[in-house]
Amino acid sequence: MFAPISFSAMQTLTANKIALLRISIGVLFIWFGALKFFQGESPAEDLATETISMLTFGAIAPWVSIKILAAAEVIIGGLLVFNVLIKPAIILAFVHLCFTFSALFAFPAICFSHPPFSFSLVGQYIMKNIVFLAALYCIYPTKK
Repeated sequence: MFAPISFSAMQTLTANKIALLRISIGVLFIWFGALKFFQGESPAEDLATETISMLTFGAIAPWVSIKILAAAEVIIGGLLVFNVLIKPAIILAFVHLCFTFSALFAFPAICFSHPPFSFSLVGQYIMKNIVFLAALYCIYPTKK
């Protein structure tokens, strides 16, 4: 009924799937990052500035931290979309996403509607990063 697929065709399909995953994650990073450049446009703006303030012990002003975060996300996304410096981009994205989980512990009243199992919309926004982390792990190039 179905003809067997050749090894080279399988490699091409796999490469295309990885490219699609890389580009879609990159587009989301660019989109979410770009929103942070415009005050009040990102639903994560307040949480991000509060989390960064907590992590840096208030050393960075909120208006500066959100711009740095916006730039970092747009740069990571651009590197992923344009397939440039993929390993460093994925490592930076991985670190960034891991730091987002600190908000679950620092601001549980915002992240949970009924701790520890029922997430608020903000908590769900953070938890979706598990999928990003898994996808980034899958697309990380293992060859030198």
